[in-house]
Amino acid sequence: MDNDIKTDEEAILKEAEGLLKDPAKRRLLGNVLTLGGLSLATGIALNHYGSVKEILKAVSRFNDGAQGVIFNPNNLAPTYTEADIKEPFPFNAFYSVDKAPVVDPGSFRLQLSGKISDRRPWDLPALYALPHTEQITRHICVEGWSAIGRWGGVMFSEFLKRVGADTTCKYVGFKCADGYFTSIDMPTALHSQTLLAFTFDGQLLPAKYGFPMKLRMPTKLGYKNPKHIVEIFVTNVYPGGYWEDMGYNWFGGS
Repeated sequence: MDNDIKTDEEAILKEAEGLLKDPAKRRLLGNVLTLGGLSLATGIALNHYGSVKEILKAVSRFNDGAQGVIFNPNNLAPTYTEADIKEPFPFNAFYSVDKAPVVDPGSFRLQLSGKISDRRPWDLPALYALPHTEQITRHICVEGWSAIGRWGGVMFSEFLKRVGADTTCKYVGFKCADGYFTSIDMPTALHSQTLLAFTFDGQLLPAKYGFPMKLRMPTKLGYKNPKHIVEIFVTNVYPGGYWEDMGYNWFGGS
C-alpha cells in the first residue's frame, strides 16, 4: 500500500512539473510544489482531487481569497519619474502586434451593462472630456518581466460614479475588441490609481497598447489590465476571464 501511495504521489508531481512549464502556472503555485505544500495551501487532503489540475484550481481559489483579504484599497503602488520610463514599452498579447484590432474612432461607442443605472453608450469625445489624470507606474507581467510607462485617463472610480454603477457589487467585467475579457474586484475598481486610460506617454493610446482605451491598474498583474475595451459591466455573478478560465489566479494582484 505504501508503495502504491508513493507511486501516486510521484505521478501527481510529474504531472505538475509538466503543467508548470507555463510561467503563469508556476506563479500560481508559488513555493508549494510539494505534496505537503499543496495540501497545506488548499487545506484539503490530496486524495480529494482527481488530478493536479484540480489541485491547481484549489490553490488558485485559495490565493484569490487570501489576496482579497489582504488587499488594502488605501495602499498605493510606487510611482516613478519620466527618466524611469521604458522605451520602447513592450508589446504583449496573445497575438502578434500586427494583429492588434483596428477600432474606428468615429463609430466607436463604449457599451455599459449590468448593475449600472445610466447605460447610455459613450463616444470618444465624451470620454476624453472627463477629468484627466496621469501616472507613471510599473506594469508587471506574469511571465516575469516588468516595464515603467506613463498612462493618462480618468480615475475609474470617477467614471463608475458618473454612470451610476452599483459599487456594492462584487465584480466589474470588461469585454474587448480583440476577443479578450476579464473581470476585477470592486475594491480594485475603486482604487485611486485605477485608470480608464486613453493616452500613453502623453499621446493618444496607440492600437498596440490598447486603443481606444485600457484599464490601467498598477496593483494588478498585466493580464488583469484589459486593452481595447468595448464594454464594461457590473455584476454580482462571477464573470471569470480569458486567462482566469484557463487556470490563472482571478485576483491577480501584483
